[in-house]
Formats: sequence, structure tokens, C-alpha cells
Amino acid sequence: MTLMPDKLEKKLRYTFKNKDLLYEALRHSSFVNEYPADKLPNNERLEFLGDAVLNLVISHILMNTYPEMNEGELSHARANLVNTITLATIARESNLGIHIQLGKGEIQTNGRDKNSILADTFEAVTAAVYLDGGFEAIFRIIKALFDFSLQKRLFTDSEHDYKSRLQEYLQELRHPVPNYKVISEIGPDHDKTFQVKIIACEITATGAGKSKKSAEQNAAKQVLAQLTTPKNDSK
Repeated sequence: MTLMPDKLEKKLRYTFKNKDLLYEALRHSSFVNEYPADKLPNNERLEFLGDAVLNLVISHILMNTYPEMNEGELSHARANLVNTITLATIARESNLGIHIQLGKGEIQTNGRDKNSILADTFEAVTAAVYLDGGFEAIFRIIKALFDFSLQKRLFTDSEHDYKSRLQEYLQELRHPVPNYKVISEIGPDHDKTFQVKIIACEITATGAGKSKKSAEQNAAKQVLAQLTTPKNDSK
């Protein structure tokens, strides 16, 4: 695949002095594994650095933009912005997926539109800009790219929308969307408590709440907790 960095640079409004940094940021491990003789580095080291740079930049922006926020509020706001779903959304808005070098297997499974790959590559590109142009360059780019998120996503309850997060997670694993089943309704009509059961990835969980929706959210939260604990390398 012949890379066309100028198109991505135009989207980012940044021109790399060292194009090799950009190429590395766009090189997924699945691509590198298919060409071992070339001994090309994948983007995982840049992804590691990009995660730290992104958190620093977003923290800086939030502190400057919202001086009235305390530490807990700032942490909550940053978590709403620096997560796989938001990063993947911003990557799509930048058409990042078409530039990623993937192995044949990932291409066949629509890897260019996977949230995890998009988010990880976005972090790698963040690191590449930082190394190439310094903090001011990446600060300007991130501030521009995240403007919509700061205005529209910052104070949403997205991090507490466990049903949506579970569905995204299962789609990444190519598992079917789970079904939620009400198994009991306790109490009078004006003060009912619902119990909902869910089965996903061979994990069964139940959740309770004062509405079916809240019971479903609690059930989804339990499944997510089991799916994303230490054995998985989630961020």
C-alpha cells in the first residue's frame, strides 16, 4: 500500500518534517507481522507515548477552559473525552482509517473501522506530531480536533451508558448484541423494582433498578466489569 501522507497532513493542518514518524504511527502490528524481513517498527511504542501526551494536553485544556472545576470534576471530564469511543469518533471525523496500514486479516474484518484500532492509531499519530513538532504543535491540533467534543460530549453521561459501551465492546469481538430480559418486578406500581438478566460472552449477570432502563444499565455494567478486568489490556 502506497501511503499518501499529504492528505492526512491536510486534515491535521500539520506538515511533518520527519515523515518516517507518521509512517510508523500508521503501521499496525498486523501489517508488520506480514513482513517480518523488513523489520519495520509497529505503532505500539508511539501509542504508549501518545496516550500520555493526549492526557496531558486534554488536562491542560480543561484546566484553562474550566478554572472553576475541582480535581474530581476535571478527572470526570477528561475520562469523558479520552476513551476509546471518543477517540475513534474523532479519528473517523479525520478519515484516519483509510491511512492505516493493516494486515490482510484485519482488512478483511473491517479493521479500518474498529474503534480499538482507530483509537490506538490516533494516539500513535498524537505522539508522532509531538516528537516531530513539540508540545505547541500537538496542543494546537488536539484543541482543534476536540472542540466539538468539548462542547457536545464533555458533560454527557456517556461513561455511564454501560449498555452502549457493552454493545461497542461486543461488536469489536464480533459477538452478537445481548438480549435483556426482565425476570422480576417487585413492589407496588408506584414504587417498583425491576430485575433484568443478561447473557453475553458466556457471562450471566442480573441488574436491579427502579426502571427497566436502569436495571439494564446495571446488568450491562456487571458484564463489562467482568470482560474488562486484568486479563484484558483495556485502557
